Amino acid sequence: MTFGKKQIKKITLLFLAGLVSLTISSCRSARTIRSALNKRDTSNLVKKQSAEDSILTIKKTMSAITSRHIDFKTFSAKIKVDYEDSRGTQPGITAYIRIIKDSLIWVSMYATVFNIEAFRVLITKDSVFVMDRLNKEVRRRSFDYLQETTEIPFDFKTLQDLIIGNPIYFNTPITSYKLTGNKILLATAGKYFKHLLTLNNQDTLVLHSKLDDVDINRNRTADITYDNYENRDDIAFATYREVTVSEKNKLDVRLYFKQYDFNKDLSISFYIPQNYKRK
Repeated sequence: MTFGKKQIKKITLLFLAGLVSLTISSCRSARTIRSALNKRDTSNLVKKQSAEDSILTIKKTMSAITSRHIDFKTFSAKIKVDYEDSRGTQPGITAYIRIIKDSLIWVSMYATVFNIEAFRVLITKDSVFVMDRLNKEVRRRSFDYLQETTEIPFDFKTLQDLIIGNPIYFNTPITSYKLTGNKILLATAGKYFKHLLTLNNQDTLVLHSKLDDVDINRNRTADITYDNYENRDDIAFATYREVTVSEKNKLDVRLYFKQYDFNKDLSISFYIPQNYKRK
């Protein structure tokens, strides 16, 4: 089993795409929302309701979203990752992740079927280190490498929020608002993406996130649903997430958080053996 440059790119993409945030209350409602969104443009879906928006309700909703923002000092998790691309279902990966807020993101990825560590990744605010444990190679790149690899305009904070579960590319002001049944739909338009956020009207938990590229020539989209919220220490955290990312190709990712902890003491090591090739 060997991993070349293309496989490194794919695994990096799947990991980053799969850890995008937001969540769903049930699989059935997730499929219903996704079906509706796929048929219509994000911005047009709620635009007709904008004239009837209640400023007070919008402010209340935004306040609820802000109150659910996850603040932390450290984070660690074990994640089972399944994914499917144009070639079909691919071998699963188990990812171990540790984060020191605003400082370091450490990831160890195991090929699940063989239970061997395939990659170890260290991300700082300005650098990315990718250690290929199978081929005994290590690559150091600038943080721009993540943007080039995933073709997504990440910065460190965005990536950190994405992993933790805080909304990303969710810009104010709200361009449109709609209350439909037991769901709240909020739309924003930022520099890179138009974003449609679907919330549960009862508890304001995020049910769905749809990102459409502002550049219509790219046709880049991310369709995200999450499930199985757990509330631990007043933090609502989705332990199952499903992500579909598409542009030229389509990638479906499912993440199962088997273990996770906030604000525990962490040790992070990224020792590079002397016999590893530097690239």
